[in-house]
Amino acid sequence: MVQQLKQGDEKTFREFVENNKDRVVNICYGFLKNRRDAEDTAQDVFIEVFRSIEKFRGDSKLSTWLYRIAVTKSLDVLRKKKRRARFKQLTSIFYENNFESMPEFTSSDKPDSEIEKKERRDILNWAIDKLPRDQKTAVVLNKLQSYSYKEVAEIMGKSVSSVESLIYRSMKKLKIILQNYYEKKLL
Repeated sequence: MVQQLKQGDEKTFREFVENNKDRVVNICYGFLKNRRDAEDTAQDVFIEVFRSIEKFRGDSKLSTWLYRIAVTKSLDVLRKKKRRARFKQLTSIFYENNFESMPEFTSSDKPDSEIEKKERRDILNWAIDKLPRDQKTAVVLNKLQSYSYKEVAEIMGKSVSSVESLIYRSMKKLKIILQNYYEKKLL
């Protein structure tokens, strides 16, 4: 398949995309927490694969290389979003009549338990975003996307023991972040 992809075989590329798109979208979603952003980023991932397939050396499995691109693209999107958010925050300081930054209040027909689940999920995602890049990547791939330590190690280009250490440290750090959050909330 790699050779056919390198030769630009469109049918093989379509099959490759079809066979991998759900997994790539899920990886992107694990980082971005927004389905539309995840789908857009997945498209960018496959465009990058199409453009860069010649650079694939075969040191790892093709799927590992693909997932590594998905992680990198997702982290790039997060960085851009953070920059935009910082810029928007700065501009709102200078413009008092900035109604865009005001929260929207809408009625919801969700039961309280669903709202609470979403709130807990949002808090966990916020806490995961506070982790250093490698820890965040390892946690998202292992805990949210259910990749094994070995698969995470291949995707990240690290040893299995490094991944185990990253996940251990990230879980410790998440516990502290969440404890601090809930302690402040109780005050």
